[in-house]
Amino acid sequence: MDSTGRARRNESAELLTPAEMARADALAPSLGAPGPALMDAAGRAVARAVRARFQPCRTVVLCGPGNNGGDGYVAARLLAQMGWPAAVAALSPPRPGSDAAAAAARWRGPMVPFRPTEAARAGLVIDAVFGAGLARDVAPEVAAVLEAAPRVVAIDVPSGVDGATGAVRGFASRAAMTVTFFRRKPGHLLLPGREHCGETILADIGLPAAVLTTIRPATWANGPVLWDLPRPDAVSHKYTRGHVTVLGGAAMTGAARLAAEAARRGGAGLVTIAAPATAAGVYRAGAPGTIVSEASLPDLLADPRRSVWVCGPGLGAAAAAAALPVLIAAGRRVVADADLFTACAGRPEALAGAAVLTPHLAEFARVFGPPGADRLAAARAASARTGAVVLLKGADTIIAAPDGRAAINANAPPWLATAGAGDVLSGLLAGLLAQGMPAWEAAAAAAWLHGAAAQQAGPGLVAEDLLGALAAAIATATPPRGPPG
Repeated sequence: MDSTGRARRNESAELLTPAEMARADALAPSLGAPGPALMDAAGRAVARAVRARFQPCRTVVLCGPGNNGGDGYVAARLLAQMGWPAAVAALSPPRPGSDAAAAAARWRGPMVPFRPTEAARAGLVIDAVFGAGLARDVAPEVAAVLEAAPRVVAIDVPSGVDGATGAVRGFASRAAMTVTFFRRKPGHLLLPGREHCGETILADIGLPAAVLTTIRPATWANGPVLWDLPRPDAVSHKYTRGHVTVLGGAAMTGAARLAAEAARRGGAGLVTIAAPATAAGVYRAGAPGTIVSEASLPDLLADPRRSVWVCGPGLGAAAAAAALPVLIAAGRRVVADADLFTACAGRPEALAGAAVLTPHLAEFARVFGPPGADRLAAARAASARTGAVVLLKGADTIIAAPDGRAAINANAPPWLATAGAGDVLSGLLAGLLAQGMPAWEAAAAAAWLHGAAAQQAGPGLVAEDLLGALAAAIATATPPRGPPG
């Protein structure tokens, strides 16, 4: 697909930090979208979403002094015009002369104190206090009002959620719904912020997409809009679809077997498990389509078609530490996982040269140190330091590239947290790499397919269930071919 088509497919996948969204707002007037018009459209989007999801009830709109509060004044005015019993509680007045001040001046309805008792009396509270750009913890007196609300709709993000990191600054309500504008923010997808947003509505308020040309965002919501899966054609054969080799351990043989089968399901033409002699019989008792070899590592590397390797799952730390530099020196693309992170604890430079690293949070901390509240920045830093794509696993998996690109994957259901699921992910990723996908795109695709397969399998899955569900997941991510010629 050409770059123009990709841009069209990608037009709502970008995630903007609060600073990038502020730049978009600043650029908008020069493109024919003045601030007051955007604020009016934002408040209208909030009122429309509230009316679509809730019955009329006593509604208190909590308004802060900034643009988020301005959106709240507009929403309150429009709801009142529609017959809702709405009132405004202002934390403090807007700055004189601002767009928010103009919106506040148009509010003619009741004003009530910014107190917990008023929030508690309401059937619905609209949180328009701070929005995504809050740079400090929510003050206790504000937190008390938000906490008293029985049901909350948040404008932009729930106050207290950091829009850039998803961290909670002191306190944040668990909103029933969040209405945001133009593009989502990382904090809408990253935990714990995602759990505080409830249903997230992305509203078009007329802000021109042309601002993205100047902002050049580098973070996206992961999904098929970001990548194209390999598609074999009439002349494809097993060697053109790539050869994956999985290093198998002597004790935990299931890990390598799961990875190997996932590589096959992911489309690799051939998959070999490099097995120690003491366990070769166990591996050969597995799936008949997987090759098992007891040849030495140098002998296996003599075949240049063995281009992609999985190193770590069930291998043991010592064996993983010995194999990785040999694979890298041979110019192979390596998916590094599991025991390799134990082998490289405190030595991130030892992972340089791998194609993709797939740690979970504890493994990441073992190698790079605790990621802290800003896991997106930590993953980017680890990727830049090692030159490898970093797939930081979790319910909000982050895929970061050395050039700064990052995607956040949010389709993994809770039941995916089961032993062996990470081995399936590593093998699937290797299968995509073997077919020629670039490392960042392959990692992003593997993370999404992994989550989609888990959704397909349903609650109660074990890792083996993912293998059978991958075909359906791949089908959902592969657009149908058009008619010939």
